Amino acid sequence: MRLGTRRSRLAMAQSGQVAEKITELTGRRVELVEITTYGDVSKEQLAQIGGTGVFVSALRDALLAGEVDLAVHSLKDLPTAQPEELVVAAMPPRVDPRDALVARDGLTFAQLPDGARVGTGSPRRMAQLASWARALGRETEIVPIRGNVDTRIGYVRSGELDAVVLAAAGLTRVGRIDEATELLDPHEILPAPGQGALAVECVASSTQLAVQLGKLDDPFTRLAVTAERTLLARLEAGCSAPVGALADFWVNEQDVTEMRLRGVVGTTDGSTQVQLSTTGSVPASADEATAQSILLGRDLADAMLAKGAAGLMGERAH
Repeated sequence: MRLGTRRSRLAMAQSGQVAEKITELTGRRVELVEITTYGDVSKEQLAQIGGTGVFVSALRDALLAGEVDLAVHSLKDLPTAQPEELVVAAMPPRVDPRDALVARDGLTFAQLPDGARVGTGSPRRMAQLASWARALGRETEIVPIRGNVDTRIGYVRSGELDAVVLAAAGLTRVGRIDEATELLDPHEILPAPGQGALAVECVASSTQLAVQLGKLDDPFTRLAVTAERTLLARLEAGCSAPVGALADFWVNEQDVTEMRLRGVVGTTDGSTQVQLSTTGSVPASADEATAQSILLGRDLADAMLAKGAAGLMGERAH
């Protein structure tokens, strides 16, 4: 079986982990096929090159051309519109969705000095970090950066930056989560929709393969990500827009599983934010639970739009 993956160390690590699971389930050997995407070769900031789909299109082209049998994506990179010819056959159990701070001298974000230089390539992180710094009564210089995990952490080790912010899931998958000096509380920084989750995609006509891959699927991950991505789609925002969202679950006193969905959108200078949340029960039926996830995402997006969210987003993907 040929698995298409980006060439980065992180992509190879997470694709390798999926490949091992597929071999365990099916007994079939899985070969990793390295594919270079536009997002990998461009030196521009994601907001400038459009963000949406830049890490995905080449993998999908390889799938449709029959060059690979399946592809593994970081779910937060997937455009919200799903091509009819392809199917996300599995979303394996999500890793920690939070953002992680890697700072000099073991510092937390609140301990960084006034005027600290913090690196991130994400408008979503820029907006929330700037807002958090304002709440702490501090000025923080947010520096746009690109690059792999080594490159980003290298800015801190060299003293060029005081801190960088990365996805905790990425650090976990490459075995470097111990280098995080703080895991950022979602009350302060909401992650990207789908952050920490993977999408295993194949051609829709490969029904037998889709059924096999479906054994990797985690229903709670799929429900959470569905709510988060519905919110993103309803806001008509691409994956480089400053939108954060996180769905999580708990069981109430009546033994009913409930989902909480939180969403945020803000200007990248941190001056204005719209942050709201909603909750709803999760039906036992898979179809009804999916419908509820979609409803929560739509309702929260509509409430955010009513509060002025549309005017705060840089990128609008129509």
